[in-house]
Amino acid sequence: MKGIVAHQQDGVPILVWEEVPDVEYGDDEVLLDIRATAVNRADLSQVRGHYPPPPGVTEVPGLEAAGVIEAVGDAVTGWQVGDRVCALLPGGGYAEKVAIAAGMLLRLPDSWSFEQGAAIPEVWLTAFVNLFLEGGLVSGETVLIHAGGSGVGTAAIQLAHYEGARVFMTAGRPEKLKKGIELGASLAINYKKEDFAEKVKEATASGGVDLILDPVGADYFARNLQVLNPNGRLVLIGLLSGSKAEIDLRLVQGGCLRIIGSRLRPRPAAEKIEVTRLFRERFWPLFEDGTLQPVIDSVFPLRDAGEAHDYVRQNRNTGKVILRRD
Repeated sequence: MKGIVAHQQDGVPILVWEEVPDVEYGDDEVLLDIRATAVNRADLSQVRGHYPPPPGVTEVPGLEAAGVIEAVGDAVTGWQVGDRVCALLPGGGYAEKVAIAAGMLLRLPDSWSFEQGAAIPEVWLTAFVNLFLEGGLVSGETVLIHAGGSGVGTAAIQLAHYEGARVFMTAGRPEKLKKGIELGASLAINYKKEDFAEKVKEATASGGVDLILDPVGADYFARNLQVLNPNGRLVLIGLLSGSKAEIDLRLVQGGCLRIIGSRLRPRPAAEKIEVTRLFRERFWPLFEDGTLQPVIDSVFPLRDAGEAHDYVRQNRNTGKVILRRD
């Protein structure tokens, strides 16, 4: 079969569509004929050698896929050849086929395209885990979502708004801020022109927020702590601005704050299957009836994955960038 392979040229990854080893599926897995996948920042890090896949996982990037079941393991029930599905992956989405544990599958609504399906698993499960399972968000609380125009951000805004939270978001482009308001944010802060900590304090009468979802890291760390309410939670899901920051422990102890580091990809398969089950039961009917919808910025041919990576690296996308297999 074919897949995307990263070749290094003067320290720059060149993504090439070429022959890769065929995949084998186990008794509790299905073999998926991939029709679409999507770009995540973890993919950009992986192809540059900064985020290697977990042990035993293919070097082919891609953390999600949508397609048609081609074969079913002997122990699999409830699924059959021809079913249209999407799923979270530990890797391998930038290829023609992938093996997936049956417990990870989400059935695509009949009216959905594969591009829509590929826009769901990684970012929506990331948002779900970190808002509710890690962050403990409940109705009536206020959440600040950094990078609100990203795939995770646009998903998190919708989930938090639906659950009755007050949503603030940051982004650096007018179109991203506008989209955040359309999705349910009540405050959209341009971090390039405004200090988000000052804007949060203004919006909350010098108070703060109960939960922060942050993929930025070092540059935001001190200000994040300053705008957390007592018993507030900061969930770190990325380190785009760096990994080292000073911390005033008086703020943490005095405010009974919690700082939570979170990653989805390295979690054990059984844990990700359980996360998928919880997400499916709680929110999947809302996708089926159109209440929740993935935000798709653009679609590239899978062969042009390098061009799609450049587009995301330049932070030009609002929502998901999809790779369609022709």
